[in-house]
Amino acid sequence: MAARPRGAHLLLATACLVVVFPMLWMISTALKSPHEIFAGTFRLWPAQPTARNFSTAMTQVPMLRLFANSLVVALGVTAAQALSSTLAAYACAILRPPGRHVWFALFVATMMVPFQVTMIPNYLLIARLDLLNTYTGLIVPQVVTGYGIFMLRQTFKNLPGSLVEAGILDGANSWQVLWRIVVPATRTALAALSVLFFINTWNQYLWPLLVSTDKLMKTLPVGMQEFVSLEGGTNWGPLMAAASMAVVPALLAYVVAQRYVLESFVTAGLKE
Repeated sequence: MAARPRGAHLLLATACLVVVFPMLWMISTALKSPHEIFAGTFRLWPAQPTARNFSTAMTQVPMLRLFANSLVVALGVTAAQALSSTLAAYACAILRPPGRHVWFALFVATMMVPFQVTMIPNYLLIARLDLLNTYTGLIVPQVVTGYGIFMLRQTFKNLPGSLVEAGILDGANSWQVLWRIVVPATRTALAALSVLFFINTWNQYLWPLLVSTDKLMKTLPVGMQEFVSLEGGTNWGPLMAAASMAVVPALLAYVVAQRYVLESFVTAGLKE
């Protein structure tokens, strides 16, 4: 009986090592000198750590501008998706208008459509509206997400009906029921989804690559392409330094809201 917990711990430790090792190698490479990077020897930690790669990364590309672009887009998409998901889920789960099952099925069906199918029509529309290289072009096509609507609808359906009924008896209208009762009661799920929205948008590459061709409008994942040169080779030190700095906001967002994310996945049911 005692062997099972040790085996489980060993398996978990191995899985954690596999997940964490690439990040450790990224940080290690960011702290190595060019000579040590290309020495051809395996060393997990540099013999003489240096921060030169970080200063090079800050000067070789406009890192602060890239950070600002990614932050504006990530916060804008997160706020828009959280709002649209809340309103749509509230309509499907609480208001229950005619045809709500059809609308919900259509929302869920959008989760089955790969982004590669819709990116060309979206790009053509954004180009015709002259929204290329703008925050609007980066944010607007992502304001609605079927995943967020699905998760919040399940959360709202699990709310005790007495809460909504009590608000209605007290004279609250639908808008007041939503913002004074439903949203405060489900803030854990909303916080968890907001973190997932932020991380997903922060790490996006393909859509910003299509829309932002101007160097000053690129986001971090796209801007880091500047360190890769087919002619001169990849500048691994500054690239790993930039990548190390790029993961910090998303990592902090998850660490701060980790409890809410785990609680949301545990409590989100499939109640009909």
